[in-house]
Amino acid sequence: MRFNFRRWFVVVFLVSVLFLPACVSDKAVSESSSTTTSTPRVESPETAASASPSSTPSPESTAEINDPRFADMPRLVGKATVQLTIKDAPVTIVVDGTNAPLTAGNFVDLVQRGVYNGLVFHRVVREPQPFVVQGGDPQSKNPDTPAQLLGTGGFVDPATGQPRYIPLEIKPVGAKVPLYSQTFETASVTKPPALKHTRGAVAMARSQLPDSASSQFYITLADLDFLDGNYAVFGYVTQGMEVVDKIQQGDRIQSATVTQGLENLKVRGKS
Repeated sequence: MRFNFRRWFVVVFLVSVLFLPACVSDKAVSESSSTTTSTPRVESPETAASASPSSTPSPESTAEINDPRFADMPRLVGKATVQLTIKDAPVTIVVDGTNAPLTAGNFVDLVQRGVYNGLVFHRVVREPQPFVVQGGDPQSKNPDTPAQLLGTGGFVDPATGQPRYIPLEIKPVGAKVPLYSQTFETASVTKPPALKHTRGAVAMARSQLPDSASSQFYITLADLDFLDGNYAVFGYVTQGMEVVDKIQQGDRIQSATVTQGLENLKVRGKS
């Protein structure tokens, strides 16, 4: 087979823009060192690209609810709907806690806290081909933040003064629970993920360390299957992709609101 250098170069370039700078990952080393991996158990798969939120968690969505490794992390035990307002227009995201309970729970918790209100899309990649729009750096709320720092920040819990990092969480098709802290390649997983990088997928950006995602997320502008098994998808845009397609670098999230399914968010110490 003839090696396609152009395609290889494009893929390497595009994937590199999802990595957060090293200054974030240095802290993530100590924060995530105690996270271990979970071996998937076989069960019938469930897809959730456009499903509506459910107020009753399914059995597989609660499989990790009592896992002590993740006891302090918010989790979503069903689905929720989040509405972003960008350029005075709504973008609806269905967040999937059935297949990505910790990643979805982190996102919904940050939305509920108001973390995303006023934040900038600091990275928009449409060339050499449509790729992603990326935002969620809390530093971007301040318009005086130097441009070179955008993309280096994450959420710091005001209750503890410590940054929150979440483990890489990707559920293979047919698995009961997600694989944690490993890419499919390093774990030799051959099945595809339950949540794939189709156009409109919402996923977490991270550094080269698997467990370094915090608050930054991206929305895919095209089908990007070469990212599957490497980054954690946790939901899909179900309405408003025409708004996402028009996002420019520097555009702000005017507001982010949980419109349905908030009762599925479980945070330790809160009912």
